[in-house]
Amino acid sequence: MRFTDTDATRLYFEDRGSGPALLLVHGHPFDHTMWQPQIDRFSLTHRVIAPDLRGYGITPPGATADIAGLTDLGDFAEDLVELLDLLEIEEAVVAGLSMGGQIAMELHRRLPERVRGLVLADTFPAAETDEGKAARNAMADRLLKEGMRGYADEVLDRMVAPYNTHAAPHVHRMMCATDPVGAAAALRGRAERPDYRESLTTVAVPALVVVGRDDTYTPVADAEEMHALLPHSTLAVIERAAHLPNLEQPEEFDSVLDSYLRSLVRPS
Repeated sequence: MRFTDTDATRLYFEDRGSGPALLLVHGHPFDHTMWQPQIDRFSLTHRVIAPDLRGYGITPPGATADIAGLTDLGDFAEDLVELLDLLEIEEAVVAGLSMGGQIAMELHRRLPERVRGLVLADTFPAAETDEGKAARNAMADRLLKEGMRGYADEVLDRMVAPYNTHAAPHVHRMMCATDPVGAAAALRGRAERPDYRESLTTVAVPALVVVGRDDTYTPVADAEEMHALLPHSTLAVIERAAHLPNLEQPEEFDSVLDSYLRSLVRPS
């Protein structure tokens, strides 16, 4: 792992391979190892950048979480742009899952010229409802009070389908290891996120929308809505997977991602 100091924190990241840049943005409450199968596979053909977002993995929560108790999606996006700048990467395919997908949408909304392609996995673009805001803030309070294990135990079967037992231990470890301060700050930030549906209609680059067939957090209907909004997109539904198809069915996920990345290769 390498690190860089941003304006707010010390951001740790993995940088493997060479070629076109592929930036992998993990979800909540995970870390960069959520993408381990894809790091191993695509670093053979791409330069794969996989950070621990602020407050996740070994990256500290940073000033916003410590002072304001809130890290919004713009904070995460700014960290990623600083990282691309440090690595002298002008443009990258940005792939995000769940919260990572919303961060990818925010990065594109701010700086579309830095996005060579957009991969949105098991995520959704709408702003939070009043009920959703209350639930996220209540969960943030709970995590700060109780820690991560109780939450991890409760949601594991929604993150990973019960029939995908091979992926469950890794996912559970990531959730339990997450800093409650960082997780709570991100939850409060996501509660205030903008609506990305209009900005998706302006995405000029090819996009890939992926979803697990049995995802109850972001069901297939959400993926179909994003697919309809994006001008140039492909929709892939991964069978026998829930919220983390890249870990539950990595071969199928990688095949879809590989076909998409090959379609982006410019003629020499």
